[in-house]
Amino acid sequence: MRIIFTDHYESMSEEAAKIIAAQLWLKPDSVLGLATGSTPVMLYQKLIHLYETVGLDFSQATSFNLDEYVGLSPNDEQSYHRFMHENLFDHVNIRNERIFFPDGLADDAAAEGMRYEKAIEAAGGIDLQLLGIGRNAHIGFNEPADCFTRTTHKVALKGNTIAANARFFASEKDVPREAMSMGIGTIFQARHILLLASGAEKAQAVKDTWEGTITPAVPASILQLHPHVTLIVDREAGSLLTAKGKELA
Repeated sequence: MRIIFTDHYESMSEEAAKIIAAQLWLKPDSVLGLATGSTPVMLYQKLIHLYETVGLDFSQATSFNLDEYVGLSPNDEQSYHRFMHENLFDHVNIRNERIFFPDGLADDAAAEGMRYEKAIEAAGGIDLQLLGIGRNAHIGFNEPADCFTRTTHKVALKGNTIAANARFFASEKDVPREAMSMGIGTIFQARHILLLASGAEKAQAVKDTWEGTITPAVPASILQLHPHVTLIVDREAGSLLTAKGKELA
């Protein structure tokens, strides 16, 4: 496991962009697992800049998004489908037929989960999975629970997750209560996992993830067992870490 400390959100985003760009330069047909939320916004801006200035090529890449709200259409302004198009896909040369999302409107959530798993398998598996982390250490929408969920599934969102996401909606009551999410097992199968955290409100989750007990009550803690994880934090998010071998960027 590798930890990279950065001074602030922008430098965290810059380091993450370098890793994703290197992945695409070394393997142009990479399968990327991508995340939404506020954490990767500047990372996506920097990837767009690399596309525009040095020709970072997305044309052979495939993307699978971590999650999508249940009940929101792809055109809904708060859907993750729309988020990804507005923040990345519409600004680079990725092909629409290589972009995949779990379907938040599927009538049969179990069947949709199986469909998504088969699509990832058919693509050859995920080469690099990008993750943010919630204040309760959720990754994707895998909330604290009694066990780790293996595959793509429908999840009921915890109150603190709903409250945290309310800033993107007109009010908290407008936040969907369910989502489709890759499971912990799906995430864990990625060949390289890139975990980003920014801000003091993420510090305890980062410490519990990296240095605490491995438990489904701290979903991201399972990443301690993955052979290739890179954690990039700014100073605030990494302020409680005591682990040796830190890198400075």
